[in-house]
Amino acid sequence: MACPKPRCSRFTTTSRTHPQSLGVITDDPFLTETDKTQKRKLSQKRKTQPYREIFEFFIEDFKTYKPLLSSIKNAYEVMLAHQREKIRALEPLKAKLVTMNEDCNERILAMRAEERSEISMLKKEKMNLLKIIDKKNEEKISLQSEVTKLRKTLAEEYLRYLSERDARKILIADLNELRYQREDMSLAQSPGIWGEDPMKLTVALKMTRQDLTRTQMELNTMKANFGDVVPRRDFEMQEKTNKDLQEQLDSLRDDYREVCKEHDMLLQLHMSTLKERDQYHSELQEIQRTSTPRPDWSKCEDVVAGGPDRWQMLAEGKNSDQLVDVLLEEIGVGLLQEKDFFPGLGYEESIPPFLRFEGVVENKKPTKKDVINLLKDAWKERLAEEQKEKFQDFFLNFLERRFGPADTMAWAYTIFENIKLFRSNEVMSQFYAVLMGKWNESVYIKQKETVTQLLKEMTNVDSQNEGLLTMEQLSTVLKSTFPLKKEEKIQELMEAGGWHPNSSNADLLDYRSLFLEDEEGQSRPFVQQLWEQYLDEKDDYLKELKQELGLELFL
Repeated sequence: MACPKPRCSRFTTTSRTHPQSLGVITDDPFLTETDKTQKRKLSQKRKTQPYREIFEFFIEDFKTYKPLLSSIKNAYEVMLAHQREKIRALEPLKAKLVTMNEDCNERILAMRAEERSEISMLKKEKMNLLKIIDKKNEEKISLQSEVTKLRKTLAEEYLRYLSERDARKILIADLNELRYQREDMSLAQSPGIWGEDPMKLTVALKMTRQDLTRTQMELNTMKANFGDVVPRRDFEMQEKTNKDLQEQLDSLRDDYREVCKEHDMLLQLHMSTLKERDQYHSELQEIQRTSTPRPDWSKCEDVVAGGPDRWQMLAEGKNSDQLVDVLLEEIGVGLLQEKDFFPGLGYEESIPPFLRFEGVVENKKPTKKDVINLLKDAWKERLAEEQKEKFQDFFLNFLERRFGPADTMAWAYTIFENIKLFRSNEVMSQFYAVLMGKWNESVYIKQKETVTQLLKEMTNVDSQNEGLLTMEQLSTVLKSTFPLKKEEKIQELMEAGGWHPNSSNADLLDYRSLFLEDEEGQSRPFVQQLWEQYLDEKDDYLKELKQELGLELFL
């Protein structure tokens, strides 16, 4: 039985669908993930609607196969409904994963800030203890000098007391002799004495003199033995003072031992530092001896296409390493334009998927601006999809959708050679790093989301929608958006945006101009500074994390 011919008149009346009617998602950075998902579902539904209507027309026209086609349609509808339910069930889990990721990042950043503050406090405490040790050492030295001085004074006083004692004894002997002579003279002149017995008087005088001499000797002995004796109250007071000084001396000795240990450690550290310094100095001298002189970049003015004016524009604000990259790019552009074909790299596993080809491919020779626009379109499409496939596979599929299967490999090789050559261009270098696996694409996406969020915060502060902010408002927005950034990092961002330390906080700034790009996709200094700080903070955090986990021992 022959199949009936379809009536084409029912399909010829169908109007062509405009791309916007198919639900093409425009790139709106202010849409949330839920809005994007709903919009994406609506787009898919609109895309499949014409096919559903056509299939229904087929069912109505082919009466013979209507049951079979209806069964097929119902089976697909059931499967699509099942897939929608499954996707709807997985959406909360995806949102929960995103929330948990953000919470973990916030906890990690908070722990880093707390550890930094604790380290700062410990450093301050160490400095205070070092100052106390220096003060104790100074007090110990002063006490030692005072003890030495007191010993010297005590020896001098002892010698003086000995001299006075000997002089006193001699003086007492002279006084006794003079007293005896005076008594003898008085006895001789006294009229009542002549009546006594001279012998008796002589014996009595002799005995008296002996008693006097013995008494004087005992007195001198007592003075000699107890002349330096102090009162008990003064002795106990001095003993207590001596005990306190002894305790202080013991404490100072312990401190001195600790200081000696620290001094030995610092001395060892100093010696190792000296060795490193000598090693670095010798390396510096060797580098200075073997290094080449600084090149004269003005010689490139006559070689680069465009003359001195273009070279001045290319060399502005670049160091020698960057100038070498610029010069290599200029040379590479000429060589790349001379090539008509690229040799295929084969089908080995080490070759990226988008370069697996055997034979030769044509060099499409696009302009630098065309390559940049193509890479921007690739990023837009990548951000709009769910990112299930690998980036290299996505890039190959993107080229196939854009240029067709016949020219896919030609454009893949052409674009790869261009982005590998132009390292100084921001768009090309970032795309090359993600494409070759040097960067994770989430790093690029996170940075773009951060820039979008920052622009949104500035727009919210601009209540009049004039496109202007004061420097004080700019500082407030930066601190609220990046609460963990240090003050000097905020100052660097403000200076990159056009603020100077001598300018007033009331000066107005066109904040929208900070996020503009030039024809080659180069960002303004503000966005570049934000990107550099993000990479530096990421590297610093990874180093600190490796040190905390002890991973640097295995690297």
